[in-house]
Amino acid sequence: MSVLICDSNGELWHTRVKELGLDYISMPYFVDGQEYDYDLGENTDFRKFYDLVRSGKIPTTQALNPEDYKRILTPYFEKGEDVLYVSFSHKLSGTFQFLDLALKELKETYPDRKCTVFDTNSISLGAGIQMEEAAKLKQKGASDEEILAFLKEFTNRVCVYFTVDDLMHLKRGGRCSGIAAVAGTILGLKPLLSMGADGGLTVLGKISGRKKAIRTLADKIITELEDEDKYSVYIVDADCPEEGDRLRDMVLEKRPNAHIVRQIVGPVIGAHCGPGTLGVIFVGAKRPVPLNN
Repeated sequence: MSVLICDSNGELWHTRVKELGLDYISMPYFVDGQEYDYDLGENTDFRKFYDLVRSGKIPTTQALNPEDYKRILTPYFEKGEDVLYVSFSHKLSGTFQFLDLALKELKETYPDRKCTVFDTNSISLGAGIQMEEAAKLKQKGASDEEILAFLKEFTNRVCVYFTVDDLMHLKRGGRCSGIAAVAGTILGLKPLLSMGADGGLTVLGKISGRKKAIRTLADKIITELEDEDKYSVYIVDADCPEEGDRLRDMVLEKRPNAHIVRQIVGPVIGAHCGPGTLGVIFVGAKRPVPLNN
């Protein structure tokens, strides 16, 4: 018997996680000298977080250590349960090196137990939509092997597009050079970003102006969305709800049957992308291809 778990970097809303019967690993963030664990919005003060960032406070994130993972996984193993963990992209964090260390130590104590990890090669609801579909299959009685076979195909169809309002947040996270960040800010360029097939962040292009960036995101859904009767479309914003709602309305004008879920970006992801980020996540024919491919 196995238990399906996910992590809070998949950003499924806390009520949805409970509906799906998922357990999740809370990922930490730090702001204004305090440590928090993201609880998928259950008690999160989003306004306080984004107000602090706008006031100049620099939030940070941190990988879990091996002891954290042993604390999380040991209760399952003690009950004789295996674990299937659908995770956010391994390329975006060193935390999975510590998970590997923890699993090696746990294997010595629980040799008959196993933890299978599926890397969604995505983050935020790009990972979350895969976690959601895995949980729906689990509820229908699918085996681990059946879930993994589905995810290996499904992950290649999950489309993630987003734009940030201030390139300096990406610069601090090592995703954009200092010169490019300053130049882009001065010129008013808005990068169109996505998740590559390898789970890394990729730049698809640069857009002149905020309005055009929002229009571009809407067009991506309108032209690339498939299976709208089966899968939700997620539109997320980092404390810019009016623009997120405008983006939703632009999509519904052309794709009225799309099931759109609106959600705020959590503090862990928000620490790296900054206030004003807008993103869309949906199921298409294939993942976006970087311009240099």
